[in-house]
Amino acid sequence: MSLRLGDTAPDFSQDSTEGRINFHNWIGDSWAVLFSHPKDFTPVCTTELGEVARIKEEFAKRNCKILAVSVDTVEDHKRWSKDIEETQGQGPNYPILGDPDRKVADLYEMIHPNALDTLTVRTVFIIDANKKIRTMITYPASTGRNFDEILRVVDSLQLTDQYKVATPVNWRDGDDCIIVPTLTDPDELKEKFPDGYKMVKPYLRIVPQPNK
Repeated sequence: MSLRLGDTAPDFSQDSTEGRINFHNWIGDSWAVLFSHPKDFTPVCTTELGEVARIKEEFAKRNCKILAVSVDTVEDHKRWSKDIEETQGQGPNYPILGDPDRKVADLYEMIHPNALDTLTVRTVFIIDANKKIRTMITYPASTGRNFDEILRVVDSLQLTDQYKVATPVNWRDGDDCIIVPTLTDPDELKEKFPDGYKMVKPYLRIVPQPNK
């Protein structure tokens, strides 16, 4: 059965470059980003893992942990990490799962046979503190991911969990938001948005970001 948004993220125990990881215990009360890469010692993946290392603190500010995975071994990951540090200026400072038995790849349906028959495609799962899958993004092997976009999605999810707003096209942290259509009670609107809002259409109501 395919994974869907809102499903509980499958749990697993797997070795990593930072020791054995029991996934749900490792997440704890944090959010998590689990992302796969097709293969070690490949050019696009090298740039990606270096970039994630550079921006790890941005995820930490959002109470979000980072976990990478591919079907290579932990020993290969450790050897490759030296190349990442040499070429990207920053080696991985987060765990990378070894998955030669494809247990995690199969649990999370990261292998798409019509694209790559044995290797994982570039899949990203954003998982909240309740262990629910909130976002799934899949890229082809040839396209490096935009991790600024992944941070943006985390920002949006955490904001909209706390307030009855949605985020419009190209939204960035600090931009105006949209009041969710289900919020129609006048008293509740006044309570939640005491400074008012701009009604463009009855279903399109613009409000400054509530936590700014």
